[in-house]
Amino acid sequence: MLNYLIRRLITAFFLLIGIGIVSFIVIKLPPGDYASRYKQFLLDRGTPYEDAERQAQNIREQYGLDQPLPIQFYDWVKGIVTEGKFGYSFAYRRDVGELIKERMPRTLFVAALAHIISTFVGVGLGIFVATRKYGFWDNFWAILSFVFTSVPRFSIAIILLYVLVIKLDQPSISAFFSPEYVVAPWSLDRVVDMFRHIWPVVLIAGLGGVARNMRVMRGNLLDVLGAQYVQTARSKGLRETTVIVKHATPNALHTIVAYQGTVLPYMMQGELEAAIVLGLPTMGPLFYESLVNQDIYISGSLLLMYGVLILFGNLLADIFLSVLDPRIRYS
Repeated sequence: MLNYLIRRLITAFFLLIGIGIVSFIVIKLPPGDYASRYKQFLLDRGTPYEDAERQAQNIREQYGLDQPLPIQFYDWVKGIVTEGKFGYSFAYRRDVGELIKERMPRTLFVAALAHIISTFVGVGLGIFVATRKYGFWDNFWAILSFVFTSVPRFSIAIILLYVLVIKLDQPSISAFFSPEYVVAPWSLDRVVDMFRHIWPVVLIAGLGGVARNMRVMRGNLLDVLGAQYVQTARSKGLRETTVIVKHATPNALHTIVAYQGTVLPYMMQGELEAAIVLGLPTMGPLFYESLVNQDIYISGSLLLMYGVLILFGNLLADIFLSVLDPRIRYS
């Protein structure tokens, strides 16, 4: 097991380098750069062309945007490794690390909350409908799961935004706290106020996960319930609840556990759409704005972090699988 972990960590290191290179190249593929967008902004405001061009060139020289792509990538990686700095945001005029440090905990909290809810609710519903195959509740939840996975998240976010603001007149939607709780010390009232603001994003990010986990768990459990060892357990007179919970469910969880390795970035992607529509200050709007503004160091750093989450999550999923099923051994 230790040798396997060492091999995986070495592989993850090289994969991370590859993710960084590909991400940086993809971000630089669109024509122009941040200086070009800033130049167009100045021209739209009536700045003479010569002055706008001079200011754009100053930005390129100041931040190294006039350097070849390999040099830009090398300087960025060197700053991360030697100084722990992820570059400078052109649009926000701040260090990228500060922006990430400010928004990443909120985003991880929302994404993790959506993940926990989608996993436990989805697995529970999967067990529930699998034991009622082709019944009313099986068909009912099958229709709902189709709707949850088909309707775009931003459409659900727009509908919720309309209901909350127009119908329910709820203020401070685009924030984690109401104005009176922004600088207040932590208390039960502040926690309740926070959940009043983030529940729409958690709901929207988790709906697709609930539907997916439910359908996967249903299919796996139905396959396991037809296995010979389950029939043997029933023939010994065990209660159906014991057969399902103790013998069938653990062996039906393999796909769900393996999926946990990629679920957190998936939840963060679901949070992105909802947070943009609802205006919640998380990583989603920051990532979107960095792509629009060609703020390469923000978008590159975020893609790199998503890659770290996927690699680390896959490693944890493999470890959990070996714990769940003793038959799994890594040489």
